[in-house]
Amino acid sequence: MDAPFIVMIFFGAIVLLAAIIGSTVLMAIKILKGGATPKGQKEHTNEARMIQEIYQGLARMEDRVDSLETILLEREKRRKEE
Repeated sequence: MDAPFIVMIFFGAIVLLAAIIGSTVLMAIKILKGGATPKGQKEHTNEARMIQEIYQGLARMEDRVDSLETILLEREKRRKEE
């Protein structure tokens, strides 16, 4: 009675091990391939566009801060001259 149970556990472990190794290999292939599904590419494109918009917005904000600093420094300079 114990022998069939031990054999079932042994073969079950082999099947489980094969499934784990196979899924690991498939995941590695997908990672190396880069997930080139159309949905993945579309999401990547959207993320890239959002990052570019954020970068452009920050560049414009930097220009505004520089302009405001210049205005404030000129006002302070005029006050000291008076």
